[in-house]
Amino acid sequence: MARRTLAAMLLAASLALAGCGAGSSAELSSAADDKSVSRDNAKAAAPEGAAGSAADDGAAEKGDPGRTGAALESAHIIRTAQLSVSVKDVDDAVSEARRVAESAGGYVGKEESHSYDYDRTDETEVVLRVPSEKYDAVLKDLKGTGRVYYHSAQAEDVTDEVVDVDSRVKSQRAGVERLRELMDEATKLTDVVALEGELASREAELESLLARQASLEDRTSLATVTLTLTDEDHLDEENREDPDPGILDALQGGWDAFVSTVHWIVLAVGAALPFAVVL
Repeated sequence: MARRTLAAMLLAASLALAGCGAGSSAELSSAADDKSVSRDNAKAAAPEGAAGSAADDGAAEKGDPGRTGAALESAHIIRTAQLSVSVKDVDDAVSEARRVAESAGGYVGKEESHSYDYDRTDETEVVLRVPSEKYDAVLKDLKGTGRVYYHSAQAEDVTDEVVDVDSRVKSQRAGVERLRELMDEATKLTDVVALEGELASREAELESLLARQASLEDRTSLATVTLTLTDEDHLDEENREDPDPGILDALQGGWDAFVSTVHWIVLAVGAALPFAVVL
């Protein structure tokens, strides 16, 4: 009897959720029909000149393979960049980078410095989080702090993922609320225990979805810029210690190989001479 009661209650919850979904679909369908009728009336009332203008606009939109302005505004894009700059004074450049990020409404998420001399900082890596709409302006300002010797940027469109997660969060919340209502209505201990187990599972999944939703919101609303600032004197020292090979280097390498080969040939001949005399 208890199992039948529990089954009936779960069935009622499923039907209620299905009813909500059907009601939402009907409302969307009705709204779509109303919009269609309004659009037809507007076309009938519009003058020929306006119709021609609308046709031109439609042709222009078809010719543009990219997103429209409205679509771009609603897009969710994760932006990241890596920027390496040589500067005269690393500490001053770090202060300037911090000022640029904060003036744009962002902040410094991480900072790590390396010193090879006691009296100066040779290299500092700074991770900046800035609003996505200020991303290009911030990069431009950061490039002005010194000489850029490396730059890489990436963009990932996660609009579909954001829409999917938002929809699943909404659905999961509705399911959790319905299970809580059923628990309030349950009178048998077995029903309460079964509903508690299902509710715990649904709540755990909801928490996971909410964490994923928050992560997407953070990464799409704030761009990440990893800035490496290197002392220009230290960078010049590294370049002098490990210069790029040139023609003279190639000739020197070839001559060294030739001398080494002749040396080993002479040694081999010298070792074989005693045997040649005996024979």
